[in-house]
Amino acid sequence: MTGKASPDVQKAALDLLRAGTVIPAHPLALTAARELDERRQRALTRYYLDAGSGGLAVGVHTTQFAIREVGLYDRVLSLAAETAAAWTDRQLAMVAGLAGPTAQAVAEAKVAVSLGYNAGLLSLAALKGQSEDQLIAHCEAVAAEIPLIGFYLQSAVGGLHLDANFWARFAAIPNVVAIKVAPFNRYKTIDVVRGIVAAGAENKVTLYTGNDDHIVLDLVTPFTVMRDGQPVTMRFKGGLLGHWSVWTKGAVEIFNRCREEAGKGAVSDALLGLDARVTDCNSAFFDVANNFHGCIAGCHEILRRQGLLEGIWCLDPAEGLSPGQAEELTRVSRLHADLADDAFVRANLERWLA
Repeated sequence: MTGKASPDVQKAALDLLRAGTVIPAHPLALTAARELDERRQRALTRYYLDAGSGGLAVGVHTTQFAIREVGLYDRVLSLAAETAAAWTDRQLAMVAGLAGPTAQAVAEAKVAVSLGYNAGLLSLAALKGQSEDQLIAHCEAVAAEIPLIGFYLQSAVGGLHLDANFWARFAAIPNVVAIKVAPFNRYKTIDVVRGIVAAGAENKVTLYTGNDDHIVLDLVTPFTVMRDGQPVTMRFKGGLLGHWSVWTKGAVEIFNRCREEAGKGAVSDALLGLDARVTDCNSAFFDVANNFHGCIAGCHEILRRQGLLEGIWCLDPAEGLSPGQAEELTRVSRLHADLADDAFVRANLERWLA
């Protein structure tokens, strides 16, 4: 079992996180009996690392929040950490999903730290109805245990409405290192930037896109807001995305292209046009036509077709593909085959499954 990260490793991981990288949200591999398939769970971890990911997010929405209810949280986090440590010597940014009321989230943070995770992605979905003061107190309690990544989760899958004032207060918490911005809403995305800038935290808090509906544009757009009559610009430096749990090698290539062109200050029409194509893929992966009902199963189905997963089973038997979703997955796989990494997976699958 892995242990707590050393101070040097922890610093290097946070430096990587702040610089920006590709962090796929790690799915859960299950057998037909809906039990953990450790062999394929390890294979997924190996796939993401060989595809060039800079880290992994485990225990998050894509991993299925229900792992907590069935007692798999510790095991799934441990398995990913152990597999990653044995598979690569590269510095990674390991992110643990944290959820539930304060006592639960704090306990999960302690587990994550003990397993060598470098930061925690904090879901506030369980705190609906609480005041802003209560939400901030909750965040402060968890940040006392682990460097914190905020999470603006879209409302369609349980996220709260969090305004710019909340994000200003959140960004001011000392141990906050990043925010995953995933409301799937441009107005709310800008609210996060406004909050960080209002707190004077633009050089402390790193923006990660979780807007799977606008990945490319988030990564190439300068977000400028005003403070005291002066413009302040922030950029998304990385992504922490469920969408990147599939076709990950292609995602890394797109990310590197976005970083290169944005860094030059001259983004090509070809790259800007790619945003619509990636979003079209996401519409099928995430089952937009059915209000995201099949968002996890859709990613599972792509991985199943590639041979990484045996089936698309979720812990909740009611979760699966929606009517017409399989056909949509076939459509985007055909039209956007150049964005996929099927050949890469075929060439390495046997090694990952060994």
